[in-house]
Amino acid sequence: MKQRRSGIRTLLAGLLAAALLVSLVPAALAAGTGETHITIIGTSDTHGNIWGYSYEDMKESTGDGLARVSTYVSQVRAENPNTILVDVGDTIQGTIMTDDLYSKDTANHPVPAALNYMKYDAWTLGNHEFNFGVDKLKSIIAQADMPVLAANIKNADGSYLTGAGYTIVDRGGVKVAIIGVDTPNIPRWDGTKQGVDSLTFEPLADAVAACIKEIGSKADVIMVCAHAGLEAEYSTDGADAAKTILEKCPEVDVLQMGHTHTSYINNDTIPVGETKNNAGEVVRYDLTLNADKEITSATVETVSMKDVAPDQGLRSVPAIKTAQEKTVSFIQDNVLGHAAADFQPVNEIKGIPAGRIMDTAVIDLIGTVQLENSGADVTAVALFKDTSDLKKGDLNYGNMFDIYKYPNVLYTVKVTGAEMKAYMEWAAECWNQWQPGDINISFNPDKAGYLHDHFCGLNYEVNLSKPAGQRIENVTFKGAPLTDDMTLTLCVNDYRYTGLKNEGIISGEKEWESSSSVRDMLVAYLAQHDPLEPVVDNNWKITGVDLQLDNPERAAYIEKINSGALATPYNKSINLNEANNVVVNGKLYSAAELQGFYRLRDIATAFAGTTAGFNVEWVKGQVVITTGAAYTTAALPAVTVPAFEASGTITVLVDGKPVDVAAELYQGNYYVSLGAINTLLGIQATQADGVITLTADKAADAGNGNAG
Repeated sequence: MKQRRSGIRTLLAGLLAAALLVSLVPAALAAGTGETHITIIGTSDTHGNIWGYSYEDMKESTGDGLARVSTYVSQVRAENPNTILVDVGDTIQGTIMTDDLYSKDTANHPVPAALNYMKYDAWTLGNHEFNFGVDKLKSIIAQADMPVLAANIKNADGSYLTGAGYTIVDRGGVKVAIIGVDTPNIPRWDGTKQGVDSLTFEPLADAVAACIKEIGSKADVIMVCAHAGLEAEYSTDGADAAKTILEKCPEVDVLQMGHTHTSYINNDTIPVGETKNNAGEVVRYDLTLNADKEITSATVETVSMKDVAPDQGLRSVPAIKTAQEKTVSFIQDNVLGHAAADFQPVNEIKGIPAGRIMDTAVIDLIGTVQLENSGADVTAVALFKDTSDLKKGDLNYGNMFDIYKYPNVLYTVKVTGAEMKAYMEWAAECWNQWQPGDINISFNPDKAGYLHDHFCGLNYEVNLSKPAGQRIENVTFKGAPLTDDMTLTLCVNDYRYTGLKNEGIISGEKEWESSSSVRDMLVAYLAQHDPLEPVVDNNWKITGVDLQLDNPERAAYIEKINSGALATPYNKSINLNEANNVVVNGKLYSAAELQGFYRLRDIATAFAGTTAGFNVEWVKGQVVITTGAAYTTAALPAVTVPAFEASGTITVLVDGKPVDVAAELYQGNYYVSLGAINTLLGIQATQADGVITLTADKAADAGNGNAG
């Protein structure tokens, strides 16, 4: 295959970061003589959201769902017939419609009906496609009109599970090869599901390389659809990291990712994109090729579906219309029971869920149901959604989905006391270590909330003054200390079992599997305990912290958070011992300061991830600032500046241009005024009462979200 790299191929990242529906300008699609313009639209992690509907709340959404994507795609196709539509997985799971109705009977499945109506050119599998077993997946795939891709998932005989690893689409005489790969971590989560153990899951880049070799010169453009995040999730060799595809397969021209529910674009070398979940946005790629089929320009943007009108034609497709009516009826026509009172306490701090910092009735309800159904000694429960609650009054299936969003079944396994404590320590990593001065408990940003298990059947304490791995204390079982050599029967969901086995935390084999999902168990329990009373046994608590509950300064911060003036300190606690003198988009940061001069590297730390972000370096005796670049150096330790060592004017090289500003020097770091910061960066941050405030958009390549 010929190389198609052009000198203008490298474009400025973020040129089209703020994507609006009104940005569809026909002039942008005009091609010169002999040129061809190709538009590729990619979806990912739609999780069964076809209609644009929240079944938990029984109301239509305003900014997501494939029906809205369908409207947008139709507009783009009308503008440019050379449009390609792809999906990057986690497509058939995620709603009550898909998980509770059409996972049991897959006939006339609404998801392939939607993909067919929208005329997708390719669908790549995601990990959640395997939630219901391979046979059910195959029955759904058989209903799809487009090629279904999974180049790295093979049958025992070496053939592709789906029958295809790639497809070639011709648009305007340009042949675009689309290669689909899925995270190879599926056995970690669904290894016990029907048929999964007979499959082979290869590293992403290896499978892509093999497809490229097979494609040879048959394609002008190579696109990879990878249901994986940019960075490694579990592997140490990059087998599950999409970036290894870029490193090992230079022939790739376009990359779309999925899995992490992150809005991400990058155009530094080739266009790379990813969308958030639930069809709330799409990734759009625009390629221009010359008469020799060489790419002369390539851009990527995310386009929000907010306020896009849903396609009523899609909603009228018989399989989709029937599925929607059946699901709504399944929920609203069946009052399953009643809650005698609200199950979750009111959060003291807006956005800090009580259900993750104390024992609550929601966790204990799920734990009770799991113990009763399994007969186990101990069970683990996570608050999958921070806002999960059962409110006083009527309860339907949507409420059960709200407190338990995954279609899990239960397993039991024998564990030793030592394994049990190791598991508890693993779960306790989800909290950050408390530091003196912290006024709230916060959560480890590197460990998703769905991994945050709480344990029913044991009494224990979590000492958050200690580092991860040393937090679980005073564990008792039936009133006696839990010793390392004790044997317990542990009940966990199927996902957690395979994860713990792969982590090496537990060694035993599954002894029992439930015949129904946890949600169905909750429904049965409710029928027997109506009205349902919120019960909390307070079998665990957090220790080792002093949140200064009576401190007026703490109360003032909490008032600002609850009013919306400050962002929720979710991943980093507010600490009264820190300066707390920089506010960026509502988040608090600290910069070393004296008499209105601020340490420049602290400002870089605070502004990172926004359009005001910059990198600051010391190069050959000069301060060098690159605006728009990532500042990845670790934050400097807080210091009290008694006096500056030197004062004067320094010349800062900003994007290659010298700028003179007044500065002070202390311990090898320069301090500048807010006026100097605004001058250097070309921004308009403000200052009041010694606090710098900045409102700025998120940088184009700043991600968010969790894998799923």
